[in-house]
Order: sequence, then structure tokens, then C-alpha cells
Amino acid sequence: MKLDPFYLIVDSADWIERLVPLGVKLLQLRIKDKPETMLRQEIRRSKAVCLAYGCQLIVNDYWQLAIDEQCDFIHLGQEDLAEADLPAIRRAELKLGVSTHDVSELETAIAAEPDYVALGPVWPTILKKMKWQPQGVERVADWKRRIGAIPLVAIGGVTAERAPVVLEQGAACAAVVTDVTLHQNPEARTRQWLAATAPWRHRLKVTT
Repeated sequence: MKLDPFYLIVDSADWIERLVPLGVKLLQLRIKDKPETMLRQEIRRSKAVCLAYGCQLIVNDYWQLAIDEQCDFIHLGQEDLAEADLPAIRRAELKLGVSTHDVSELETAIAAEPDYVALGPVWPTILKKMKWQPQGVERVADWKRRIGAIPLVAIGGVTAERAPVVLEQGAACAAVVTDVTLHQNPEARTRQWLAATAPWRHRLKVTT
């Protein structure tokens, strides 16, 4: 499975066309509340760019569209996971990432046999309101012990400066949204992320 320590999450193909050419290798397209026609267009544009630059595209939520558009990776939150047709997802050979915030959700995620588990928020986040308090760095190491060989994605309040902290605690990927997309210079910030995560990227190249 192709994972990179820098996991960028964006809400449009425009961002993908803008940032993937800089060297991004793992990216989630996370679009909310758009018509299906627009979603298909965004997925198709995103897929084309990612294919051209060797970037792994992960589609958030819309597993049926991901199957229809012949994508190869989806990410589901707990509510979406409960409603998804997991047998259909597996028949389509879609890889699966699942969000978790507590032990109960982790058990639900593991039962779905995911290709990675996400834990968050590690630090306070402005992306969306959550009922969970920040997990803290210690929980990253705890989650990794619980899931064993399953890759762990750390998300929530992660910055380029904090990324090495979660990677050192056992996360395979440090996920980011606003630290890049709300930055005054997203391209420069993307390059800082690539540099900050480079040591873990080189280790992956050696071991795979």
C-alpha cells in the first residue's frame, strides 16, 4: 500500500492541481454537500492529476462514486462506515481508511479490516467542531500499540513543525488541512511539510 508521511487533505480539484505538482504523494479529496455531477467532475479531475504525478488519491465519504469512477482508496468516518456496503467496497478492491476518536470507535474500525486507522484530534483543531477533547501525543503511541501493523494516521492540529512529533510516536502519516490551505503561501507551506517529513519518506523507500 502506498502511504506517505505527508497526508494532505483538500476540498477541491483546484487545490490538487495547484499542490500535487510540488511533490505531494498522498492526498484526500474531502468535499461536503455538493451535487453528484460536481462531485464526479472533481473526482475525475483529481484522479487525472494524481495519476500524472504518482500521487495516491483517497476519496472521502463517497464510496459508491469512488467505485463508479474506478478509484482505489476511500476514507470513511464512523457514521459513513455504519451505512456503507463493505462487501461492495471489498469486491471493488477499494482500500479503506477509517476515522476514530475513542476506543469504541477503534473497535468498530478494526472490525471493518481497514487499510489504515486515523486518530484525532491530536491537538485542538479549527477544521470542525468535535465533541472529543484533543487526544494528545501520548494517545498516538497508545493507538499504535493497539492496532499493531495497521498504519496509523494522526490528524487534528498537526502543523509542519508538529508532524515529526506524531511520526516519532508511531504514526505512519501526519494529516493536514488548514495548516496548508489557510496559510498565506500554501505552496511554500507544502514545501515545508515535504521537508519536515522527508526523513520518514526516505525510510519508507529503504524498507519497501
